[in-house]
Amino acid sequence: MAVNLTALSGSGRRRGQRYRPRAEINVTPMVDVMLVLLIVFMITAPLLTVGVPVELPKTDAHSLSAESEPLTITVRKDGTVYLQETEVELDALVPQLTAIAGNGYEERIFLRADTSTDYGEVMRVMARIHAAGFTNIGLVTDPLSQ
Repeated sequence: MAVNLTALSGSGRRRGQRYRPRAEINVTPMVDVMLVLLIVFMITAPLLTVGVPVELPKTDAHSLSAESEPLTITVRKDGTVYLQETEVELDALVPQLTAIAGNGYEERIFLRADTSTDYGEVMRVMARIHAAGFTNIGLVTDPLSQ
């Protein structure tokens, strides 16, 4: 005569039932972490813009939509030229630009210049870039404050 000890122990399980663990995922901690990361990225994203500090001219032109991060060339009022944040000589600008252009001659290039920069200097830089074969060049300005 066999005796079922689990039935006598008062565990509350019926005869023949097996214990099945529940597979529940607690997503609350994951949502909390994702919200914190979202807030951190929202705060730091505007601070990641690359560039040399210059006083851009004010215009009422609409901003261009940028699918990818463009290359930035900056001309300061003393005539120094920067590729991204690195100072370059005007003669070395085109070789360095072609070396880092990911899309070749279709790479989007933003040209930034200080308000008090000589117009001829800006045009010399723009002419060098265009003569090298880059055609997607945009001039950067600040919007008018209204």
